[in-house]
Amino acid sequence: MAVGLIRCPRCGNENRADSFQCSFCGKRLRIEKIEKFQFFRRIEEEWVSPAPWYKKIYWLFLDPARAFHDINHERSKAPGYLILLFNTVLWGLMGLAVMAHIQFVSINGKPVSPYSISLIPYGLIMFLTFLIIGFIFQLIFYHVLIWLFSLGANYAVGFSKILEDRFGKEKEEKYKESEMSPFSIYKSGTLMQRQAAYKYKMLMCAFAPLLLINTIKILIILIALPTVRVDISSGNFNDSILTKIFSSPTWAVLDVIDALTMAIWIPILMTFAIRELSNSSTFRVLISSFIIGTAVAIFFFFLRPTLFG
Repeated sequence: MAVGLIRCPRCGNENRADSFQCSFCGKRLRIEKIEKFQFFRRIEEEWVSPAPWYKKIYWLFLDPARAFHDINHERSKAPGYLILLFNTVLWGLMGLAVMAHIQFVSINGKPVSPYSISLIPYGLIMFLTFLIIGFIFQLIFYHVLIWLFSLGANYAVGFSKILEDRFGKEKEEKYKESEMSPFSIYKSGTLMQRQAAYKYKMLMCAFAPLLLINTIKILIILIALPTVRVDISSGNFNDSILTKIFSSPTWAVLDVIDALTMAIWIPILMTFAIRELSNSSTFRVLISSFIIGTAVAIFFFFLRPTLFG
């Protein structure tokens, strides 16, 4: 079904009739009540050049509207996979935090200091184990979550259909320099139209809160996890030691933090990402994102055995 076009009153360029913002100059074509709040506003100013990756991540925490406005104009440089990499390293550091609570009494019958060089291989093994597990888990989990949030957005605003219409491989480039309004001075919009969607790379930026959450979890592990004494020479380094560590109530606290992040913070950032990428309704995407985030939090975190024993 063909979608009509509307002309932007500011720059004179044509946009899809279901657009909420001009794809060229950023002029709001339709205003939702929720966007009257500063936090959910749409950035209308002209985009000039991409911000550095670290500034984008900074904005993702303090000003997500501006962050995704910038990311959407040059989606190929979205820091999504960089966020995955940083979170993977944090998982490795989480392993070292766990290792800090395993106190080795002796190795091969010899007393060992907690700061002994001989413990480095054990720490390295723990770091790499958590690093590899963290990377595999997060890579799969992030993609599953993006699929779920996209599914919710499909019901809310027809997300996939919009992306297919805007970025489909068979679609000819609609916005060419020669077809722009001769009165338009907003040329940066053509860059946004000619790019590929980079859907996963852009939506993965919504997991930026986990950078802070994983850092907090590392600190909690360092402070609250019980310490276990191990004498390797007596051969008592077995599963019971890890069971004692991972059965600690501390992990239930971490699960609650993860659940709240998944139910509240990530859906909000995912809303900005989907809204900018599809130029669609903020409110409808927010509702669908909250539903998906809450469902995931319940099934993947609140039902964990560490939470209820």
